[in-house]
Amino acid sequence: MHEKIVILDFGSQTTQLIGRRVRELDTYCEIIPYNKFPKEDSTIKGVILSGSPFSVYDENAFQVDLNEICGKYPVLGICYGAQFMAYTNGGKVEPAGTREYGRAHLTSFCQDNVLFKGVRENTQVWMSHGDTITAVPDNFKKIASTDKVEIAAYQLEGEQVWGVQFHPEVFHSEDGTQILKNFVVDVCGCKQDWSPGSFIESTVAELKVQLGDDKVVLALSGGVDSSVAAVLLNRAIGKNLTCIFVDHGLLRKNEFKNVLDDYECLGLNVIGVDARAKFFAELAGVTEPERKRKIIGKGFIDVFDEEAHKIKDVKWLAQGTIYPDCIESLSITGTVIKSHHNVGGLPEKMNLKLCEPLRLLFKDEVRRVGRELGMPDHLISRHPFPGPGLGVRILGDITLEKVNILQEADDIFIQGLRDWHLYDKVWQAGVILLPVQSVGVMGDERTYERAVALRAVTSTDGMTADWAHLPYEFLGKISNDIINKVKGVNRVTYDISSKPPATIEWE
Repeated sequence: MHEKIVILDFGSQTTQLIGRRVRELDTYCEIIPYNKFPKEDSTIKGVILSGSPFSVYDENAFQVDLNEICGKYPVLGICYGAQFMAYTNGGKVEPAGTREYGRAHLTSFCQDNVLFKGVRENTQVWMSHGDTITAVPDNFKKIASTDKVEIAAYQLEGEQVWGVQFHPEVFHSEDGTQILKNFVVDVCGCKQDWSPGSFIESTVAELKVQLGDDKVVLALSGGVDSSVAAVLLNRAIGKNLTCIFVDHGLLRKNEFKNVLDDYECLGLNVIGVDARAKFFAELAGVTEPERKRKIIGKGFIDVFDEEAHKIKDVKWLAQGTIYPDCIESLSITGTVIKSHHNVGGLPEKMNLKLCEPLRLLFKDEVRRVGRELGMPDHLISRHPFPGPGLGVRILGDITLEKVNILQEADDIFIQGLRDWHLYDKVWQAGVILLPVQSVGVMGDERTYERAVALRAVTSTDGMTADWAHLPYEFLGKISNDIINKVKGVNRVTYDISSKPPATIEWE
C-alpha cells in the first residue's frame, strides 16, 4: 500500500492540478469528494483542502466537519479551503472590493515557517477569489501578505494546519511547487517513492492476485492508455490476455496495419477486426454529430462483443481508464460531466468483471510508465485521438470518398509535424473536412472543391487548450502540399480557437 496525500475536492477547477503537482513530487495522492473522507486509512500522511466555486457563507456552500481531520493529520487549505477553516473557527471572510484574480507578490512572509522554506522574497503567486479573509481566529497566526491581501497565509498556532489564499498548484505561482513540497515532504514526511517503477512492480503483483488464471479481453484503440494497459497486463498474465483492435474505417491512413505491427512487436496477443463495411453502412446519410457518435459507439460494442464471445471462458474486461476519467465521471454534486469511458457500455452488455490497471494515473504518468515498460516512443508520445476517429472530423455525412480525402490531408499534416520536429510540441493535431466548397483556380481552370481546417493545440491535460503557434513557413508548406496532392481540396484554413470557449474537436 502506498502512503498518500488525500485531496478533499470542494469543486475547484484546479483540484486535478493539485493532484498532478503532488504526483510530480513522486508522492501518491487521491482526490476524494469533500464529504467522503476515508476515516480508517493508515496510509494517509496529510490532507489538502481544495478551492471551490462557492463562498463559505453561501447557503449551498459545501460544509464538512474537520474535527476528525485537523489534529490527526497535517492539513493545508487552499483558497476556499483556507477560508473555510478560518470561517468555521470564528474568523471573518467577506467579499473583496473587487475580484482578486491574477498575479500577486508575497510582500512579506515568515521565512522561518516550514511552509515557506526556500521561497524567494517577493515571489509571484496566483490569486483567484471573490472573497478574502479579513480576520483570523485568535489562535491563528498570519504568516504572509501581498500588497492587496493582508492575510494571504496563516497557521493554526501549535498545530500542523495551514491556509493559503493563493493557488500554489497553478503554474504562475513561481514557488508553488516548493510550498507544496514543504508541506508534502517536510511536514507530512512522505518518502517520495511513488515512481513508474514502483507502480509497475506493485500493479503487476496486484494483477496476478486479482486475475489469477482468469482470461481477460481488452479493447485496443492504438492510443497511449489502452496500449500501456495492454503491456502492463501482458507482463502480469501473458497468454491469458487477448486484445481486440477494431477498424471502423475511420482511423488515420494505414493506422490499422501500423498499429497491429506495433502490437506484434510488443508480443501482444491481438485480434484485428476489419469492420469498415458495417460502419459505413450504418453511418450512411447521418449528419447529426451526437447520432454519429452513438452509432460508432454502439457498432464498436457490437463488434467487440461478437469477437470476445469467440474466446472461451473470459471473465474480465480490461480498459485503459485513467484517473481523470474516474474523477470526471461524476462531479461532487452528482451531475454527470463525462458519460463515456474508453469502451463505454461494454461491461454492462458483456456481464464481465472490470479491470482498470491505470485508473490511478494521470496521462503524463501513463506515458512515464510506458517508457519504463520499454515501449517504443512513437506509441508513448502519440497524440490523443477521438474514439469515433475521423467520424467527428468530417462535418456532415460520412462517405468513403470523404474519409479517403481526409486521411490523405491528415497524413500530410501529421507527417509534416514530425518532419519539422513540431509533433512533440503539440498536444493534439488533425485535419477537419468542412461541409463547404469554395471557388479556386488550378492552372487555367476554375475549381469548386472542398475546404479543410488544420487544428493543432497545446495543453497539459486536454481540459484547457490553446491553439498552437506553428511557424507560418510550416503552415504555408502544408497548405501547398495538401492542395497539390489531395484531389478534391482547394482551400486550407487554420483554426486559431482556444478551449474554452471552443473545444479541441469540432464535433
